Amino acid sequence: MFYSNTWTARGCSMDRPPTGMLERLISAECADTLPGLFHERVRRTPLSVAYREYDPRAGCWINYSWASMEIRAARFQQALTREGLKTGDRVALCLPNCTDWVSFDMASLGLGLVVVPLYADDSVTNIAHILAHCEARLVLVDTQQRWSELAPHRREFPLLSCAWVRERDVQHQPGDPEHTAKSIQEVLAGTTVSTFKRVGSSHSLATIIYTSGTTRRPKGCMLTNFALLSNAEGVTKVIAPRPDDIFLSFLPLAHAFERTVGYYVAMMGGSTVSYVRSIEHLSDDLKAIHPSVLLSVPRIYERAYDAIHAAAAGNSLKVLLLRLTRNLGWRRFQARQGRMPAPGLAASLIWPLLDKLVARPIIEAFGGRLRVAVTGGAPIPEEVAEFLVAMGVPIVAGYGLTEAAPVVTTNSVEDNLPASVGRPLAGVEISVSKNGELLVHSPAVMSGYWNDEALTREMIDARGWLHTGDVAEIKNGRLFIIGRLTEILVLATGEKVNASLIEAEIRRDNLVDQALIVGEGKPFLVAVCVLNQNNWRTYAQEIGVDPYTPNSPSAVGNILMRIGNRLKDYPEHAQIRAIYLLQRPWTVESGLLTPTLKVKRGKVEQIFHDEIMKLYSGHAMFR
Repeated sequence: MFYSNTWTARGCSMDRPPTGMLERLISAECADTLPGLFHERVRRTPLSVAYREYDPRAGCWINYSWASMEIRAARFQQALTREGLKTGDRVALCLPNCTDWVSFDMASLGLGLVVVPLYADDSVTNIAHILAHCEARLVLVDTQQRWSELAPHRREFPLLSCAWVRERDVQHQPGDPEHTAKSIQEVLAGTTVSTFKRVGSSHSLATIIYTSGTTRRPKGCMLTNFALLSNAEGVTKVIAPRPDDIFLSFLPLAHAFERTVGYYVAMMGGSTVSYVRSIEHLSDDLKAIHPSVLLSVPRIYERAYDAIHAAAAGNSLKVLLLRLTRNLGWRRFQARQGRMPAPGLAASLIWPLLDKLVARPIIEAFGGRLRVAVTGGAPIPEEVAEFLVAMGVPIVAGYGLTEAAPVVTTNSVEDNLPASVGRPLAGVEISVSKNGELLVHSPAVMSGYWNDEALTREMIDARGWLHTGDVAEIKNGRLFIIGRLTEILVLATGEKVNASLIEAEIRRDNLVDQALIVGEGKPFLVAVCVLNQNNWRTYAQEIGVDPYTPNSPSAVGNILMRIGNRLKDYPEHAQIRAIYLLQRPWTVESGLLTPTLKVKRGKVEQIFHDEIMKLYSGHAMFR
């Protein structure tokens, strides 16, 4: 069933942080449970800054100590206890990243409740489904508006007895005759400073995280305290958090990547976590907060790459300097990694100038003091990663999935190959099956899917190996992700195409914001793309076409030529032969994106079925 190229990182010296760092870290064994980790962190560094968030009313950033966070969590526990909840009950929270997210999470876990995080920008339909499926007893939402949208769906989740709203004033909704909603101010009224409670064991169920499936309803991954703690500890052995670190948090805490690495890992090291005001403020907040650790999805790095090149476009001197800095910076990086000799004397003499003119401003745009910038959630284009690494942005790519709590492999700053997603964490084993599927064996693997034993058996085999659904290769102990099994298209000719790889190449064009290719069982590939409105209008004027009719023969011909140039190094069967262009973006609200912004392939193909079939009209197989 398996190839022999199984790899484990057990005992690798590169996974061990310095001894002094180990003494400051809280181990999984010491913590025992997630609330135990929180309690131990408060005990060790009660007055240190735990979290920082922006107060729009005060117009400034507010610091919260670990001691103040424990007080808030203990008050939440008193309020939760008054609701009559018992151990094992599910409580959901639908908030943007903030200190109350942490306080509610720790308060609930400390009482033995099971936390179900929800995406703040998810659709009402999805949220209602999850509340019903997990049989939530209580939900904490951010705004009155959020609850007013959910209240009409009240019959779908009848076990919900209470909704807490973070806003001060709560009005009763027509769809909620039981007057379920209360404001946080009302909920916490009468609570007093008390001892933070901790019940449960390391193997108690801590959370159910629903994966944002692209092909079916979200599935609830059951993760224990032990799974999350062991995964967080594995990360600390590769990228050790420090007390003087500042994590900048903007990925949703409902996402397993941000929750484990940006929350629990930071807590293990006693680091400060700063919450961005919004994604629109990310650029400003990077400069205001000066983070040392950044967690992001590739799209943020891609936007930086595109902006840098757009600023240089049309200026031959800037383009030359950018190319020189990239090439020399990459050689310097490769030399530090021990993969090539150090650049010669001439290169060493010119680097300070290139650094000052080109590389340093890019580093400053990321806050100026990053020591590690982790990318995950999707593959980062190799071109983007290599460029930013060459400029001195310490990007390290990793791989994981919610079902593994979530990190499976990662690069480190000292052992970094941007083309790969790194080596497995300590205690994690990876293997590739005969059909090329990546398999994972780890102490952090989920207990199963909530209320779905059949699907659990499909995902975890009898030997305990997790079937990821990703196609991968293992080379010299490093993992390389090729694509999803469901995204490998087999053409009518028998040729195979990695859809996600081609789509990523198409999105590299600044005219395209979103892309999906089709070709399963067809004679050739076609694409459906969403145009970037600003760039498209400018380009349409340049080529003399009407920007409001993007599917005119002239417009389509120009776009196909641009895509063809991007795919010129790909084989003939991987070329795009026809395209349908859209101006309205796919969104979570329209049901075409998951909460993690992945395209729902089946939904898009279904909605645009007629347009796609027209792209094949006239071909011999479709006459």
